[in-house]
Amino acid sequence: MILGQLRSSVVAVVVLTVLLGLGYPLAITGVSQVLWSHQANGSTVQRDGRTVGSSLIGQDFGGNPAYFQTRPSASGYDPANTAASNLGPNSKRLSDEILARLRVYLRREQPYDAGLTAADVPADAVTASGSGVDPDISVADARIQARRVAAIRHLPLGTVLRLVSEHTNSSVAGLLGPAAIDVLAVNLALDGLGAR
Repeated sequence: MILGQLRSSVVAVVVLTVLLGLGYPLAITGVSQVLWSHQANGSTVQRDGRTVGSSLIGQDFGGNPAYFQTRPSASGYDPANTAASNLGPNSKRLSDEILARLRVYLRREQPYDAGLTAADVPADAVTASGSGVDPDISVADARIQARRVAAIRHLPLGTVLRLVSEHTNSSVAGLLGPAAIDVLAVNLALDGLGAR
């Protein structure tokens, strides 16, 4: 009797391992490759035959002032290590980090917008997202950064704001969050204009 139960258990483990450990993942991978191949392959963005990023993963633009900058990242923009800082609203360390980011933001943007104050800076410009690799910024942040990008690239502000508008991901009646700007897409569009 014990030998029969042992045999049944081993067969069950083997069958379920093959079915759920091999069959199910292969089936899901196959379906996703057929129906959503772009997303299944990481939503990579290609430029001139090479991968320049992903539309789902934020990246650091190295502080290059000719580009729109993404949100701060608690994970250093490492998609293999996505995480928030886990610091709470009463954390002095979090408060200090936000104030330091605010000073950097103002130092970067105020030369192009003398009237910019700390009160004008949107929260997403100085706080990291939950994942640490959010690829989008708010419309308010993009409008502030547009002045710098336009000045450095010697483009009319209207041209840069038009690109921002064209690369705004609208929410569905506000149900899926506020509208946001795809930073990689707008930066690639700027490079496409050829002005730097």
